[in-house]
Amino acid sequence: MNTVKAIYPGSFDPVTNGHLDLITRGTKIFDHLVVAILKNSGKNPLFSVAERVEMLSEALAGFSNVSVATFDGLLVDFVREQHAQAVMRGIRAISDYEYELQMALMNRRLAPDLETVFLMPDGKYSFVSSRLVKEVFTLGGSIEGLVPQFVIERLKARVPNGHP
Repeated sequence: MNTVKAIYPGSFDPVTNGHLDLITRGTKIFDHLVVAILKNSGKNPLFSVAERVEMLSEALAGFSNVSVATFDGLLVDFVREQHAQAVMRGIRAISDYEYELQMALMNRRLAPDLETVFLMPDGKYSFVSSRLVKEVFTLGGSIEGLVPQFVIERLKARVPNGHP
């Protein structure tokens, strides 16, 4: 019996409930899902790669078919190293689709046997992004219900002027 392994790449800085919704959906489709944190120092992340691994590991502790990994470089190279057959990506809006379609087509050019699967999060998370969560928190707004509680605690410790 063939098993299908997929990679869900992203910065996850920090992990949001939208990410977790997509991961939950992905675990029902794929035999194994690797949540892969991109080590991209050019993005100026708020949390270190190690902190993001900790947060995702905590959030995903209840899943038996999910693992957390890190990578840098080309996604298709990481997919090959992991012996995966698919990449899973979330689509929130048309603007996401345009960018993700370009990436999927380039990945297909680099690795013709690689499939990209697009999933939509629950509507209540269709506007949530890590960038927006950090921005709202930094400006003192509430992010309750958008991220796990432990992420809020980590943000409070990291961002002095954030939400009390």
